[in-house]
Amino acid sequence: MVIIVKKDTREERIRDLIQWIESQNLRTHVSTGDYSTIIGVIGDTTKLDEDLISGLDIVEGVKRVSEPFKSANRKFHPKDSVIEVGAEHLKVGHGNFALIAGPCSVESEEQIISVARSVKAAGATMLRGGAFKPRTSPYDFQGLKADGIELLLEAKRETGLPIVTEIMNANHLPLFEDVDVIQVGARNMQNFELLKELGKTRKPILIKRGLANTIKELLMSAEYIMASGNENIILCERGVRTFETATRNTLDLSAVPVLHELTHLPVIVDPSHATGVARYVKPMAMAAAACGADGLIIEVHNDPPHALCDGAQSLRPEQFEDVAKAVRRVRAAALAED
Repeated sequence: MVIIVKKDTREERIRDLIQWIESQNLRTHVSTGDYSTIIGVIGDTTKLDEDLISGLDIVEGVKRVSEPFKSANRKFHPKDSVIEVGAEHLKVGHGNFALIAGPCSVESEEQIISVARSVKAAGATMLRGGAFKPRTSPYDFQGLKADGIELLLEAKRETGLPIVTEIMNANHLPLFEDVDVIQVGARNMQNFELLKELGKTRKPILIKRGLANTIKELLMSAEYIMASGNENIILCERGVRTFETATRNTLDLSAVPVLHELTHLPVIVDPSHATGVARYVKPMAMAAAACGADGLIIEVHNDPPHALCDGAQSLRPEQFEDVAKAVRRVRAAALAED
């Protein structure tokens, strides 16, 4: 349920209404705009008398929300959410564009620091790197794990870039204490016990759409985290599995405007995993910027042919610099049109 409160209503009247709602064992989410205040009511709202609430002199209107995702719903929160990352409060969303880059897997101190310096010089705002690597084959490189996180933190100290890395198990959370953004990979998008544990943190969570999941299912996964108390969520479109074999996945760029219509959460795009081919990353990154994505996450390696993971889709630093310049031009043109 969404309750729209009239403009210029006194704060104490709004507080009284919220306290009464919460006394019914319901939760509220308040969004204050220029012209009205919106109170989102979460829980079994059948116990509330809609006519009674509508009749209050401070209430402009009441709407039932049919979608199962509530906290993530734009109806509850009409304004775009802006997620702040790191001690520098780097912003993502509502015009604040995130350019996240780095290797699929952290392999050595020399490698991750070299890549971190290169991507920062090219304009990256965050450093990505896999310490724990979920792999289809049990015989493939699984990552450096805790040592990988330490190397990422060393790269952060060298460059100042906030770090993004993937978690696979809630038991690993203590290792992520100094990580700036915790990534939930496509395979764990519906690991609900993990999502609930991440909801108890206050760290930004980057959650990737599963390779065979709908937009609604992605939003419900975000809802698991938000329902547990953490509203710092960034959504990521990374391609879905279709019958097509020319690319690793099929990048669903239509998901970007659809998600922006349905939710207030920022939406970024991963053209590397979507295509699986380095030469396709640039056009897809430009297309993502053109359709309104709030950021990109791109794989960059200093020696792709010898990468231990996903070398075929990784850009060399000079290629990433070219992509970053192209994306900036697209965004400038899009903003000029607006």
